[in-house]
Amino acid sequence: MRIYRFVLPLIVIGVLSACASPPEQEDETRDWSASKFYSEAKAAMADGNYQTAIRYFEGLEARYPFGKYALQSQLDVAYAYYKDDEPESALAALDRFIKLHPRDPHVDYAYYMKGLVNYNRSVGFLDRYVPTDPSQRDAGAALDAFKDFVVLLKKFPNSKYAKDARQRLVYLRNNLAKYQLHVARYYMKKGAWLAAANRAKDVVERFERTTAVRPALEIMADAYAKLGMNDLAADARRVLKLNETKGRLAVEQEPDRERSLLRRIWDYIGFDRN
Repeated sequence: MRIYRFVLPLIVIGVLSACASPPEQEDETRDWSASKFYSEAKAAMADGNYQTAIRYFEGLEARYPFGKYALQSQLDVAYAYYKDDEPESALAALDRFIKLHPRDPHVDYAYYMKGLVNYNRSVGFLDRYVPTDPSQRDAGAALDAFKDFVVLLKKFPNSKYAKDARQRLVYLRNNLAKYQLHVARYYMKKGAWLAAANRAKDVVERFERTTAVRPALEIMADAYAKLGMNDLAADARRVLKLNETKGRLAVEQEPDRERSLLRRIWDYIGFDRN
């Protein structure tokens, strides 16, 4: 019994020692000023260490919630999230900035960044290095980007980001039209003539002056003919011919000289074909 009485306290001490919490690591930012937080976060950004930058930007705002550095960090952290491939967090940060600072002189940047995040959010690893057809991807993010850029141009038509937003809108509009065209062609292959005609009609009505209008009118004519709606098929052909005569149909332009070797190989293999 004496042995047990001696060993038991040792066992208890050992268990308690094992369960004790490890010593906390010293907080390197404990004595940092707001300017120190911001300079270190920007340095981390420059080095491509976005997670560290995010931690410093968020630490700055938590420690010093008022002042120019905290305000700027709310925008910078959104950009850091964007670069770190965290689009949802980036959008949340931008929405928060817009809600809290609707009259800030840099709020146009927040709207522009929202469009940029959505513009690139559907681009995966393969898409960045292989020239796939972006119009065949899900159009949800592209539509969100389109809306974001439209809001920017309506609210801030003279913003320094307006020119780039307009150029991206042209690209997005063409891709959205092509996406609808892919869906119409899919319906044609499945024999869903009415669905194909309606989708093609949507392209003609909503995306005029895009390269998708010509094939959309052709699909309408074919689909209506399959349905026995000869008058509507004739109307589609008449509209097509009229626009061709007046030169109103946009033409796809992709000079062969400017296409990369990878693009030509990709087209030859035909991975983008339905």
